Amino acid sequence: MKTFDQAVVSAPGAGTLALGFGPHMIRISADETGGCLGVFEAEVPAGEGPPPHIHENEEEFFRVLEGRFAFWCNGARVELKEGGLIVVPRGAVHRFQNIGETTGRLMVMMTPGGFEGFFSAVETEAPATPAAIDALAARFSLRFVPPLAQAAAA
Repeated sequence: MKTFDQAVVSAPGAGTLALGFGPHMIRISADETGGCLGVFEAEVPAGEGPPPHIHENEEEFFRVLEGRFAFWCNGARVELKEGGLIVVPRGAVHRFQNIGETTGRLMVMMTPGGFEGFFSAVETEAPATPAAIDALAARFSLRFVPPLAQAAAA
């Protein structure tokens, strides 16, 4: 990991594509910022979004680039459209969903960085069961609520 003592730049359209759970363009990685933060853009089809989950180590910042999204954080719900921002504290149960009629895009920044590697790990390892996804998620201090394996068994 390099020392973060110079500006890190991501030109328009630049980044590394990770396809785990849909396209995620990694714009700035923790390796480039001395672990301080990671930034990625996510394309989210209409009606889609992750299940409720917790990031044990990171705050998560979302900016809606295109579309309309609902965000839930510790039981509270808010709707945002293009240009809207929300910051989720570490340890909060949260999720989001594209409530528009077309694919939406989010810019996501997480601090400290490192979580952006989750999407590449999903793509590379292709976990095939809810329990395998839970185990991979745990390596990134991500916990689904309830765990995917538990929800699948219900």
